[in-house]
Amino acid sequence: MALINDSPDIKSVTKAKLATQAIFLICGLGVSSWAVMVPFAKSRLHLNDAELGGLLLLLGAGSVTMMPLTGILMGRIGSRWLIFIAALVIALCLPLLLIMDTPLTLGIALFFFGAGIGTIDVAMNAHGVQVQKLYGKPIMSSLHGLFSVGGLLGAFGLGFLIRLGAQPFYAAVIIALSLLFIAIIGYRFLLSPEIEFATVKRFSSVISGKIGRKANAWLNPAALFLGVLCFTAFLAEGAMLDWSALFLKEYRKVDASLAGSGYAAFSVAMATTRLFGDRLVAWLKSDRIVIFGSFIAAIGMFIAVSLPWLPGTLFGFFLIGLGAANIVPVFFSEAGNLKGVSSAMAISVIATFGYGGQLAGPASLGFIAQRFSLPVALGVVGVLLIFVTITYGIRKMRVAVK
Repeated sequence: MALINDSPDIKSVTKAKLATQAIFLICGLGVSSWAVMVPFAKSRLHLNDAELGGLLLLLGAGSVTMMPLTGILMGRIGSRWLIFIAALVIALCLPLLLIMDTPLTLGIALFFFGAGIGTIDVAMNAHGVQVQKLYGKPIMSSLHGLFSVGGLLGAFGLGFLIRLGAQPFYAAVIIALSLLFIAIIGYRFLLSPEIEFATVKRFSSVISGKIGRKANAWLNPAALFLGVLCFTAFLAEGAMLDWSALFLKEYRKVDASLAGSGYAAFSVAMATTRLFGDRLVAWLKSDRIVIFGSFIAAIGMFIAVSLPWLPGTLFGFFLIGLGAANIVPVFFSEAGNLKGVSSAMAISVIATFGYGGQLAGPASLGFIAQRFSLPVALGVVGVLLIFVTITYGIRKMRVAVK
């Protein structure tokens, strides 16, 4: 393994890599635990789909508010402290989401929960990039794979505790304490701010002075095109997070304790595919990953909402995870190689679009579900995934002709 000169020793970097994987696990565990809680929150407060969608918008608002602020704060105190503080906020908010007894208080709790998720998401990815530089080989796919593993554990874990007889609130407390334990252990081995700043400076100095002369990524058609497609890919993930459990409970009559099985099926497929993502891209090439992946995810969505029995629905959710798993990594990689645009700015553009799709998109599905039905709302996501297949394929054919 090639480590850069004057860098931490191999053992320290390896420990930092494992600690960063643990943080990605925390984020996935926290997010998926909320997915299981959605039906409980809706029934407790007697919310319709539109009202629930409005509350989910507050979760997105919390995340979007903290994402740019996190970038500023990281430049001053590093990502390690922000990761720990965000993990603490997530752990504190999880049980509160099950005891808030008015839409207002639940909305406030969701805003802070979303703020924690947005903070840890940006900070852990930034930290992972620096660890990867020191590690000397790609690790980002495996990091995101651990996020999906956390999604699986959260979806199954909370439901399992409830089936064992634990009250939902106490089950959430157990999950929250687990998050805190992992965060405390992992914090010790994350890169210190000094090492993190030194790594950023060492690698960024190579391109110092050039970024300012690059074109504005927000005006670059290729970056905006990728951003729109990224919005759709993240929207599909967000739909599974926020609406899959409710869909199973209300349209497939699944017990509330097992309602997270849909998100679990999605997470199993996504985690497995992401863990082998680098090999798949090398074998199939990135273009095919996006075109075939988005098509498979769309078919999965149509199967999930069309087949009336549970195994078919779960199979559909599995296909969504299988197809969508490596689409976003390809988009990020392509954005980082756009000509005439700073790679950092291009990535920030598609990240903003993407998280907008994951956080605000599912809220809009709530309004569609209220006007028509939840199956119709999820079907719209399938149509958008077909849009990704067609438009990305056309763009690649045009590039090939040129």
